[in-house]
Amino acid sequence: MQTQRGLWLFLVPSGLVISLVLLYPLGYAIYLSFFNYYLGGQPPTFIGFGNYVALFGDERFWGSIGKTVLIVAGAVSLEFVLGLAVAFGLYKLTFGVKPLNLLMFLPHIVTPVVAALFLRWIFTGRWGLLDAIIMSFNIFPPDWLGTPGWARFTVIVADAWQFTPFMILVLYAGLNTVDNSQIESAQMDGAGNWTILTRIMLPAIKPLILFVLAIRIMDAFRFFDQIYVLTAGGPGTATETLTMYTYALAFRLLEIGKASALGVLTLLLSALTIGLVIAVLYRRDKGAF
Repeated sequence: MQTQRGLWLFLVPSGLVISLVLLYPLGYAIYLSFFNYYLGGQPPTFIGFGNYVALFGDERFWGSIGKTVLIVAGAVSLEFVLGLAVAFGLYKLTFGVKPLNLLMFLPHIVTPVVAALFLRWIFTGRWGLLDAIIMSFNIFPPDWLGTPGWARFTVIVADAWQFTPFMILVLYAGLNTVDNSQIESAQMDGAGNWTILTRIMLPAIKPLILFVLAIRIMDAFRFFDQIYVLTAGGPGTATETLTMYTYALAFRLLEIGKASALGVLTLLLSALTIGLVIAVLYRRDKGAF
């Protein structure tokens, strides 16, 4: 018992760090969300849930939620499908897997802002690299960053380009943990690759799928760097996600209280989304968590 108490002391340094960099900022943001606070203006005044009520009545807030869900769903779905396909392809390879894994992981280690600058050079209308290639075939390309629909598509592709390697790496590691005896038995019964993947391998790595989807959904809800560099939320508000709207409230309109309330709502929305993912992938009546 005395030894157990002594072990708790080792948690004190990490607990203090977590409190300073996570719990205190979160608590302070929740505290500010109950105040009418303009940066550089009058002293903060307590208004209770006034900021939350104002946000729920704000069309721009609901529009940013819709665009956030669209971009997150599109990006994470694309990353999962591509990541699973490539991971299964690597699993079937007999040589050259490590060099390919290394090469494909390179986009993930690039700083998001640098990656966004590189992608902006590619997608810039009329003189970008992609437009130059398309126009060489006498095809008139769309305005990737200046048209609402194409701007959302470009943002999704940009996120997928950088974070699909993470999905590939995790899923490939998961596929290699599946019991080979089950796969060999299925092959002897005449099962093809699609049946083996969907009926044997995916059910076996459900916990890993949940983990990687949860990580990516949480990360995608904080999607800011690339959108800011590529479109700055435009054209108009076509790519203005919750994080972009929070930035606009806090650093352009200086409404710190309202921006804090929006940050809290974003946290709750991402938690709700992850909860729905858990509910879909796992059922308690089937031996889930």
